[in-house]
Amino acid sequence: MIVGELHGDVCKGAGDVHRQVDVPDVLFIFFGATGDLARRKLYPALYELWRSGELRGRMAVVGVSRRPFDDEAYREFVRKAVNEYRPFALYGEAASSFLERFFFLSADVGKPEETAKLAARIAEVEERFSLSGNRVFYLSIAPQHFAPIAQSLRTSGLLESRGFRRVVIEKPFGWDLRSARELNAALLGAFDERDIYRIDHYLGKAMVQNIAVLRFANLLFEPLWNRHYIAQVEITATETVGVGDRKGYYEAAGALRDMVQNHILQMVAMVAMEPPGRFEPEAIRDEKVKALRSLRIYRPEEVPLFVVRGQYRSGVTLGEAVPGYREEIGNPSSTTETYVAAVLFLENFRWWGVPFLVRTGKRLARKRTDIVIHFHTLPLTVKALSGIEGEELAPNRLILRVQPDEGIFLTFNVRASRSPFQLVPTAMELSRGEAIGFNTPEAYERLLYDVVVGDPTNFTRWDEVEAAWRWVDPIAEFFAAAGEEGLAFYPAGSEGPEEAQRIARRHGLPFTSLVDERAPVLP
Repeated sequence: MIVGELHGDVCKGAGDVHRQVDVPDVLFIFFGATGDLARRKLYPALYELWRSGELRGRMAVVGVSRRPFDDEAYREFVRKAVNEYRPFALYGEAASSFLERFFFLSADVGKPEETAKLAARIAEVEERFSLSGNRVFYLSIAPQHFAPIAQSLRTSGLLESRGFRRVVIEKPFGWDLRSARELNAALLGAFDERDIYRIDHYLGKAMVQNIAVLRFANLLFEPLWNRHYIAQVEITATETVGVGDRKGYYEAAGALRDMVQNHILQMVAMVAMEPPGRFEPEAIRDEKVKALRSLRIYRPEEVPLFVVRGQYRSGVTLGEAVPGYREEIGNPSSTTETYVAAVLFLENFRWWGVPFLVRTGKRLARKRTDIVIHFHTLPLTVKALSGIEGEELAPNRLILRVQPDEGIFLTFNVRASRSPFQLVPTAMELSRGEAIGFNTPEAYERLLYDVVVGDPTNFTRWDEVEAAWRWVDPIAEFFAAAGEEGLAFYPAGSEGPEEAQRIARRHGLPFTSLVDERAPVLP
């Protein structure tokens, strides 16, 4: 199948995907080198790039943190991190050849004298491995430290020598549009826009990257990808877990800033964008920006008609009794939302009148990230002509399963095998990792590789960030002013507040059930 073959090519693994690209050598400087993100995502991803041959012998790492490590303690930290997420990977010679390229600096680089130590360490490592001066500064730290570190890097001269200088920034990128602009101005004081890589790991997921291929490389879909044939777009990103060790961050951010402003709106842009004039990074990002700028921005009095916020209470998730959000964070009066559902409209010719239903939340019935395209149903006359009376024709649906089990499914109606007058919806699986047998690289593996080779396609440009905040800000302001009024509570382990289904029905179809095993499952 065409889609299956394309998906396979995209997802074989870093070594196969990028083999034709000339990969430069590089020095990674990780700020927040002993943090949770580095441990869970960055070091395992680097190991996979090393193991596959893409960065073997072509990279080194300087980790920066306030923790009082030396090189050996840092290498042991990295070894344990990789083995935790890639069991039995780093032992023997494989471990020594990889880990000998990791070095540590215990420092607060916001201070000029500490930045001088970093410069000396970088020079030492680059000389030892004959690196050409290409540097990637990865800020895996709290956003309030972005600007001071960028300033320190600029004044220290670390951005002035040979080779490229790129900076990678994790979300959240600002708290609102105003703070995002201030942060962006600080970064532009040290880096050019083309060298700022604002990472959104959802854009590193194979199925999200495959949206454009699915649309623009298949005549089966592109002519139908508009308001004339699509009734509704549904995007779901739900989790079964609570806030865990992110209590402080989550209480300040909430689901709207944590998920909707970045991950959800990026998926909306990928689905809604116009075909780019050429498949080059800036052309693709230009079309995403146009899609985000066409979002209808709600006035304060409109927010309750289109947006629902909720918070989980105690309940049972995956068979385990769990506390409510307020108990979990120790704040009995918190009004922070752990769930958001919204109906979005894009005011452009392609999507006029088509509701985009989005939802995200914690402590829900199932972990699932889906993009579902609901096509229009056929007119009733088709049923009459077919001789089928009293049966509902289910609309065709295209389901892009992003996680946990990647797959592409298409549902359509067929005649039941035992009755010529009964239709049943059937799912056809177009592509699935288990069926094809390819190895899907992790999102961070793809994204780190893209930073090294200088491909910004799957990173958010400043004007994308700006357009997203323009849509989010009025809603966030309404939430803050409303307090507990309008906050819908839902039990942990449920499908979320019923209010979300009500606004969905008002604007089209209800959200697909999180626990509906028929959607999608092969018959």
